[in-house]
Amino acid sequence: MKNCIFISPNFPTNYWQFCYELKKNGVNVLGIGDQPYDELTDEVRNSLNEYYKVDSLENEEEVYRAVAFLIFKHGHIDWLESNNEYWLERDARLRTEFHITSGFQTEDIPRIKYKSKMKEYYIKAGIPVARYHMVDTMEGCLEFIKEVHYPVITKPDNGVGASHTYKLSSYEELKKFLETKTPEIPYIMEEFIDAEVNSYDAIVDANGDPLFETGNVTPNSIMDIVNNADNSVYYIVKELSKDTKAAGRATVKSFGVKSRFVHFEFFRLLKDHKGLGKKGQIIALEVNMRPCGGFTPDMINFAHNTNVYKIWADMVAYGRSTVAVGQHSYCAYAGLRDGKNFAMSHADIMELYGEHMKMVERIPDVLSDAMGNQMYVAVFDTKEEMDTFYKNVLECK
Repeated sequence: MKNCIFISPNFPTNYWQFCYELKKNGVNVLGIGDQPYDELTDEVRNSLNEYYKVDSLENEEEVYRAVAFLIFKHGHIDWLESNNEYWLERDARLRTEFHITSGFQTEDIPRIKYKSKMKEYYIKAGIPVARYHMVDTMEGCLEFIKEVHYPVITKPDNGVGASHTYKLSSYEELKKFLETKTPEIPYIMEEFIDAEVNSYDAIVDANGDPLFETGNVTPNSIMDIVNNADNSVYYIVKELSKDTKAAGRATVKSFGVKSRFVHFEFFRLLKDHKGLGKKGQIIALEVNMRPCGGFTPDMINFAHNTNVYKIWADMVAYGRSTVAVGQHSYCAYAGLRDGKNFAMSHADIMELYGEHMKMVERIPDVLSDAMGNQMYVAVFDTKEEMDTFYKNVLECK
């Protein structure tokens, strides 16, 4: 029997399903989390063979002791995972320290976490990348801006999501950014790309071959959603485009990805961009060596009538999966922001789109910056139906 440690099985709230499918496959699933056992949902408790509570998952020493105890009790650990961007580096350190070889090690972290390091692997895959400059002095930044022109994007070189990401359009904004940014955090500055985000989402086996592939499209950037307190909109595609699939597979090979659920982001140019490509072309954005966040795994299941939690668990347990993929649809996410005067009430939305709805929930505050406050997930056969849905539910009075 394989032993698998799963970090934070209770959050995000849908991640117990990874554990549930592992346990069904005969894997000994050992959870580490900071929520008291009695407060775990029945779904989480029933998905684990054992749960070790720490006072805080932020406490490196506590988590280290938890892993050591579970190894002492259960023997060699075959797998350690959180499927969570926040814990990616710590997962790698734990694997390295405890000789768990089925995942990224400490030495792998720079190329998969630092945006500046990712670029050479995208280039190796034959995918264009935006020009960049590591933020240093005012003079250095101005020299770069002289080359690429305003606006520019600044963000932490090693960051999660759109946190602390800014679009600078003038000398005054640059000056304010340099004066207020956290000094100890390395920032990368990139030329601004007028594009929508297209993703490649896949579960990859031990040979680096995809067991399952799909993708999503984000018409408005997460940066704008967070910084402007805008509504959150993205959707799972009915069919993955050939160029996104080719770029995703090339990126998997270039980065040496094996035995993982991945979410790679690409820009699709909305207009010709000198030095990068023509309108409609795919260029690199960043890699995320974990599933797309929030309820995206569920949305993928709705869009393709499948079960990516089981496909991932099959990959861990058997190295392969025979889970069926059914009829394809678009799966739309609309995260509405509190305080906006929407034309349609909740009751109106449910009356008009109830038969299409798959999930209707309030978003936890910790996730609401990027995902909105009230979310609706709905499935549609055609893009026209989906576009009408977005127009109706996002319209304000």
